[in-house]
Amino acid sequence: MATTLHALIQDNAQSLQLLQQRIRYQFTDLTLLQVALIHSSFAFERLNGGRHNETQEFLGDAVLDLAVGYILFKRFPRMREGKLTRIRSGLVNETGLAERAREIDLGSHLLLGKGEDVSGGREKSSILSCAYEALVGALFLDGGYDKALLFVERFFSPLIDQRQQQLVRSDAKSGLQELLQERYNEGPHYALDREEGPPHAKIFTVSARFHDQILGTGRAGNKKEAEQQAAGAALHKLATEEKSVS
Repeated sequence: MATTLHALIQDNAQSLQLLQQRIRYQFTDLTLLQVALIHSSFAFERLNGGRHNETQEFLGDAVLDLAVGYILFKRFPRMREGKLTRIRSGLVNETGLAERAREIDLGSHLLLGKGEDVSGGREKSSILSCAYEALVGALFLDGGYDKALLFVERFFSPLIDQRQQQLVRSDAKSGLQELLQERYNEGPHYALDREEGPPHAKIFTVSARFHDQILGTGRAGNKKEAEQQAAGAALHKLATEEKSVS
């Protein structure tokens, strides 16, 4: 049976109120919140006018990029642009946004078509991440950028705090490559210095080198991780040297 957006808001009043309590924001225009929760499969099957959340998702994607970028800029003011971009990409992606959606049990509030609901759509990362972006878009439309930023900070800042060391050190090889390329127009190379232990439990020692100089070393159970550790040690060494000169 077809329905209208106004009727949906009335029918889902309790669910909408619960979600607003979870996100700690009361919408002035509940239409924006309801639309954020409407999947295209439901709109095509049951909603007069067929309005769904994809346009707000587009807007929310842009708002999330700006808000998370701003949070990272404040947190790591001296970090290089390429590194900040990679960290943001590690936070604002389908998997990460689906995790944030599950934190507020967003799936239980979604309106899905029958087939999508039966096939487990409420737990699909693709659907959850899109709905989360649509929710951010709705917050932006209803309360402006400051309210949207407050929401994003509330959920992303603790995550950044918890994973700060991992986020800063992740993909150290790319960071070292960029740094040396910018300074000397050349990149590092990695040497396998030592291989120890039985075949099923080998430990690899790798050094990151530039010309004949060892910039850092790493030890791990696989070569890629040892290289990342060596690159991280090299970045730390170069940053320390830069501070001592300045």
